Amino acid sequence: MRGLMKPTFAALAAAAFVSGANLRLFDALLPDVAGHFAVSPTAASIVVTAFTLAYGLFQIVHGPLGDRVGKLRTIAFAMLIAAAGSLGSALAPSLKLLAALRFVTGIGAAAIIPLTLAWLADHTPYERRQAALGRFIGIVLIGQILGPALGGALSHWMSWHEVFYVLATVFLMVSVVIFATQRRAGDGQPKSAPGAGVLRGYATVIGDAWVRTVLVAVCLEGALFYGAFAYAGAYLRQRFALSFVAIGMLLALFGAGGVLYSLTVKWLLARLREAGLVRGGALILLACYLALPLLQDWRWTVPVFFAAGLGFYMFHNTLQTRATEMAPQSRGTAIAVFALSLFLGQAAGVAVYGAAIDAFGYGWSFAAAGLALLLLGNWFSARVKLHCAAH
Repeated sequence: MRGLMKPTFAALAAAAFVSGANLRLFDALLPDVAGHFAVSPTAASIVVTAFTLAYGLFQIVHGPLGDRVGKLRTIAFAMLIAAAGSLGSALAPSLKLLAALRFVTGIGAAAIIPLTLAWLADHTPYERRQAALGRFIGIVLIGQILGPALGGALSHWMSWHEVFYVLATVFLMVSVVIFATQRRAGDGQPKSAPGAGVLRGYATVIGDAWVRTVLVAVCLEGALFYGAFAYAGAYLRQRFALSFVAIGMLLALFGAGGVLYSLTVKWLLARLREAGLVRGGALILLACYLALPLLQDWRWTVPVFFAAGLGFYMFHNTLQTRATEMAPQSRGTAIAVFALSLFLGQAAGVAVYGAAIDAFGYGWSFAAAGLALLLLGNWFSARVKLHCAAH
């Protein structure tokens, strides 16, 4: 079994990298696409919206499906959908059809990360799980960081049509590898009852009090952190009059901090344990949100954004690891509802912080986010200790 983990993990990592890059790939390709269809970049951005919408919505479909028919099998079929969507995108004769095919690609790509997290949890003892999940998330972050650069480089050497041929080929190759290994990699017998309905499965998972604790925590984390962080670029533009390119590079440092976490997670976990990681991550986020409005030179924001990525993933990866143990018999469903809670929190947080910034300004809003994250971190770390003591 352990020998099969390596090729299977490598294939899943390649899929996750491409999935992460797909989320940001159109940052660089958008002007080329807009020019091809003779529309403005804002009109062409419908292709980004279509992919992101499908990516968020269909995670709640793939989770229960993975529990029922097998996680790797679901990922492999989803890769075929993504390959077909990417191939169709390369051939799309109109912007509307391109948007529809990007939606199809998002349907397939949505399966990769949540079901891989669930599959890794199925095959990794809990004491080693956070390190394994952290390494996997690091690969996703590298894809997201390099997505715009990759899109720019590919668009320099080839047309946007040919970029989609490349993506279709990668998705297809990954699908073939996963199909080849999934029967021997512990994915043959699903754990959920075949007759169980999707809604009943979600109701069973959410009915557990500890599950609700984790879901509330990740929803609030998403609202507090991403709600405020969504306006960091606007703040940099207003405060320091930076170019959009410079702002993009600074915000990318957040992902770089997450990659550092993925490289040091084993060391950090050995010294801080779960509760310490949550509290430490929350303290770092508090310091970052307090410091950001006080800085007089934009250069000092470099370590702030880098540290914010480290602190966030110290907190978030602990929540992810706990989520993998919320419902061991229905991990796909549990990870899906976890992801949904995070997305809902982000959506609500962006709306709330938009109103807060208009009313109170960036400084007070950022400070409130940091303080609230510290309170949330202390609360959840205490709940983790109580849960561990009871079990």
